[in-house]
Amino acid sequence: MTDRAEGGETGADPVALTQALVKCPSVTPDDAGALAVMEDFLGRAGFTCFRADRNGIVNLVARYGPKGHPRSFGFNGHTDVVPTGAAGDWADPPFDAVIRDGKLFGRGAADMKSGVAAFAAAAVDFVGAGAFDGAIVITITGDEEGDATDGTTAILDWMAREGETMSACLVGEPTCPNEMGEMIKIGRRGSMTAYFTVTGVQGHSAYPHRAKNPVHAIARLADRLASETLDEGSEHFDASTLAVTTIDTGNPANNVIPGEARATVNIRFNDLHSSASLTEWLGGVAADVSGATGCEITFTTKVSGESFITPPGPLSEMVLDAVEKVTGRRPELSTSGGTSDARFVQALCPVVEFGLVGTTMHKVDEHVEVTHIRQLKDVYSEILGAYFAG
Repeated sequence: MTDRAEGGETGADPVALTQALVKCPSVTPDDAGALAVMEDFLGRAGFTCFRADRNGIVNLVARYGPKGHPRSFGFNGHTDVVPTGAAGDWADPPFDAVIRDGKLFGRGAADMKSGVAAFAAAAVDFVGAGAFDGAIVITITGDEEGDATDGTTAILDWMAREGETMSACLVGEPTCPNEMGEMIKIGRRGSMTAYFTVTGVQGHSAYPHRAKNPVHAIARLADRLASETLDEGSEHFDASTLAVTTIDTGNPANNVIPGEARATVNIRFNDLHSSASLTEWLGGVAADVSGATGCEITFTTKVSGESFITPPGPLSEMVLDAVEKVTGRRPELSTSGGTSDARFVQALCPVVEFGLVGTTMHKVDEHVEVTHIRQLKDVYSEILGAYFAG
């Protein structure tokens, strides 16, 4: 195809677009018009827009260029946000998108409406600058902060049915701990939660020999699990962690041994484990404690995602170079933090994450630096230029 035109900056404003998105009170699962804002913005620039809604969740796919092109660069993000908490605790109303002292305030400003606005603005400028050989695919969900069962997974299912593809993808989640340009994510730990129920025999606390105390059993179980060193880390990951997050009996009486107790355990695991191997280990520990205490122990698990890694290579180097060119800082490659929708995208294509500083996300008075939003757009523009330059 013909070469791209020189220059071609159309000046799509990521700050104004961020403000428009923040003004949509899109607390999961309510879209509140956020994706309509994006569909209008991208559609006016020539993107073909599709809806991949499922079970009431709104999802958007926008493509510029040939369907199924082997060089289809993707961006992924979300416009849903967590609740604000008490609005009166905010210095400004949380959905007013106020700019003050060089900062843009509002729920979702950091996580991650600014990221969505930045990659959309970069893409609009890029396609407006002239022809290029390939396609740009933008995927935006309204179900990342919730259960994430009908968000990016629904988008990927829709893409598979429709023959849409991405050959590489960048997720615009906030990745920098404190300073712009500090860190990109090339993988994420897996996450799973185990819910234990220990059943004993209720009895009078003065006659413990006539009961089977599930509290003692669940305390022993929790101690066994929390005391285990799962691993010492791997080449790209820190050590896996396990946290007991609750132990409960629902027992208000001090002279009654309850008949049942429950506990919840959350595990963040690296590539030395899978949810299946950890489930097997949990079952073994539960069986040991059950045998020692005479209490029945059952459990269920919920897996939020398996660990994954995009090995350092051309994609991460391209992102590193772009961030360094714009910010003057060469980022660290990391797999730290919680989960993101990159855990789903990695099943389709290589994926990395880069976005803004995330110190205020989910907090009262969430905000981002206005200059950082513009820098982020510039980084994404550099990445698009490098990718399609081959």
